Amino acid sequence: MSRALKAHLLLVLVTFIWGSTFVLIKAAVQHDISPLLFNLVRMLLATAALALIFRADVKAIRGPALRSGALVGMFMWLGYEFQTTGIRHTTASKSAFITGISVVLVPLFLSIFWRRNVNHWAVAGVACAFVGLFLLTVPAGESAFGNWTSVNAGDVLTFLCAVGFAFQIIFLGRATERHSVGQIAFLQIAIAAAWMAVSIPFAPEVQHLHPSKIVIWGILITGLFGTAFAFSIQAWAQQFTSLTHTALIFSLEPVFAWITSYVVLGERLGARAGLGAMMILAGVLISELLGGTSVPRDSKA
Repeated sequence: MSRALKAHLLLVLVTFIWGSTFVLIKAAVQHDISPLLFNLVRMLLATAALALIFRADVKAIRGPALRSGALVGMFMWLGYEFQTTGIRHTTASKSAFITGISVVLVPLFLSIFWRRNVNHWAVAGVACAFVGLFLLTVPAGESAFGNWTSVNAGDVLTFLCAVGFAFQIIFLGRATERHSVGQIAFLQIAIAAAWMAVSIPFAPEVQHLHPSKIVIWGILITGLFGTAFAFSIQAWAQQFTSLTHTALIFSLEPVFAWITSYVVLGERLGARAGLGAMMILAGVLISELLGGTSVPRDSKA
């Protein structure tokens, strides 16, 4: 088997892990553990694993890399906190599709805040994704604009998660241009874990933990496989595949999330929401494959 084929297969495996963990996270935080505590424990586990995997890079960390990693980690913290809290109030499949909007927000934010030129395909991708977001999250109503009073709080939180992850993607790309992948991989997770530890005492919800099997498996799978393993495999595999192929494979994440949520939880998207989900996926593909905005990405579940 060639290294290119092995890289493609491993990226598909990583994408499947990311997609399937939405179901696992929802099941874990529904009753047995509070979202912020779940995030903290899995991030501490991932930090320890990445410290071992990239130990040589970690030892070489200096001030500039620390500052870059701290910025990436802050936005990763915001993304995860909004996502894990939001998934308690929405479906796993909707959470995955809304999180995927972070990809099309990247060229939009680059245009607004960094005055980057955005071509017409990227604009089309953003427009398509936002129409899909409207159809996915706003139920049909008497007016053409739908029933906004029925918008799920979890959908709003998950959209804020997509905003956080979009900035994280941007600053991750800038950081990996200046510093080693291993240093930034470790720092973003470690800094996110630190922010989670600091924020827990200020959380409105009383933190609770019932160490059930689903919680233990959720922490192990998301911490080790969904973060440490996935990022390490991605860093190796992208040496042997193009950004276009990588983007195409990554677009399967919400599809895998929808399939696993349907099989495991019996979640179903209605015709309107299903059309919205497909438009979000189409917007991501248009932005990534035709818009020329492919950027480095890490695990989001």
